Amino acid sequence: MIDLLVIGGGPAGLATAIHAARAGLSTTVLEPRPTPVDKACGEGLMPGAVLALARLGVTVEGHPFHGIRYLEAEGPHTAEARFRTGHGLGVRRTVLHAALADRADRLGVRRATGRAENLQVTEQAVTVGDLTAGHVVAADGLHSPVRRALGLHRPADPRRPARYGQRRHFAVRPWSDLVEVYWSRHAEAYVTPVSDRAVGVAILGSQRLPFDHQLAAFPALLKRLAGAEAGPVRGAGPLRQHAAARVHGRVLLVGDAAGYLDALTGEGIAIALASAEAAVRCLTTDRPAGYERAWHRATRPYRLLTTALLAARHHPLTGPRIVQLSAAAPPLFRAAVNSLAR
Repeated sequence: MIDLLVIGGGPAGLATAIHAARAGLSTTVLEPRPTPVDKACGEGLMPGAVLALARLGVTVEGHPFHGIRYLEAEGPHTAEARFRTGHGLGVRRTVLHAALADRADRLGVRRATGRAENLQVTEQAVTVGDLTAGHVVAADGLHSPVRRALGLHRPADPRRPARYGQRRHFAVRPWSDLVEVYWSRHAEAYVTPVSDRAVGVAILGSQRLPFDHQLAAFPALLKRLAGAEAGPVRGAGPLRQHAAARVHGRVLLVGDAAGYLDALTGEGIAIALASAEAAVRCLTTDRPAGYERAWHRATRPYRLLTTALLAARHHPLTGPRIVQLSAAAPPLFRAAVNSLAR
């Protein structure tokens, strides 16, 4: 019997496996897809995520950025906040995934190919197919099959509009050392420098329309990207996902599988890394039930700010004026951005 089976070999699962291997746990990662896996992702690591990768011993190449800038899609207002300490890093999702996989391999993490079928949880162990483990971490993504199999999935509130994300790369030199967020009436466009020769553009919104159709709502950004070679479009959603709990006996949910609000604060990877670290800490101190409280504590700033920003985005009075309001209160905007940078 292995100590820990991690279901899902994305960044959250691999970070969990790395922490577990470093703590002396025999660890296997179960994932059906070959590494690296590309998916819709803003690809901007906040300073806290950069530090978390360093603690994992993971070195990854990317393009540094030093803060966040809000811009109106069509209007004069802008708001800018630079990080007080450290820097963020724009990193291609495939590059990050490959770096985490390499670190896990070097630590002796075993990787198995397959899906989590016939999940059986007892008081003594968890069995998945022909694998038996003392504990399982489910890091199987936004639409986690394990979360559903355990009866932990909860439907989203139908009164709140569902939001979706799409991402595309453009072969153009970054024009700013900040992540730029353009706000239109119905969506946001996030521009992240991912190399010296490319930017990633992620569009988030509640309208399920083709990428190019949505990009047309951002004329200033469209002008920046004019003539640039564009890569394939990746999509994800609906983004909001609810879990009734993060712990079910010997199974812990990590990363997006543990529940997700929205990508508009750019903290997805940071939350995944933080929850991975918290889960392994609880397992190695023989208090897995304590992970529920640890998860709430680790994600509280993200949940509070994201909930507030979503409420403002969908309010008829504040929604069209988010950039203007941010520009009118620079100290508040800087405080909000730096609360995410930790």
